[in-house]
Amino acid sequence: QVHLVESGGGLVQPGGSLRLSCAASGFTLDHYAIGWFRQAPGKEREGVSCISRSGGRTDYADSAKGRFTISRDNAENTVYLQMNSLKPEDTAVYYCAARETPSSGSCYRQVESYGYWGQGTQVTVSS
Repeated sequence: QVHLVESGGGLVQPGGSLRLSCAASGFTLDHYAIGWFRQAPGKEREGVSCISRSGGRTDYADSAKGRFTISRDNAENTVYLQMNSLKPEDTAVYYCAARETPSSGSCYRQVESYGYWGQGTQVTVSS
């Protein structure tokens, strides 16, 4: 059974950093492209970043470019999202999602591209 668990969220001051983790169980992560998404209260879920199966391709929302870095450790079956220079507008529940794909070089930031989702971790940026 495919299972994704996010961790690493919390309360941080503006300008601070957090590293989110997405741990997979029940499947081999290296067959899957992974996306990170977030959803703030009253807003639609949006794609923040994604990484291909191989890790060779990544993509970021404009709001995340230059501040967030996605990476993966297939041996550990885990994907990370390093978030630096956090802003209050980054406050949201962050989700990781997995999509099995034969393509080693593709990643996706659309919600509808993913079939497996974690339960989310809360990130709050506030002074």
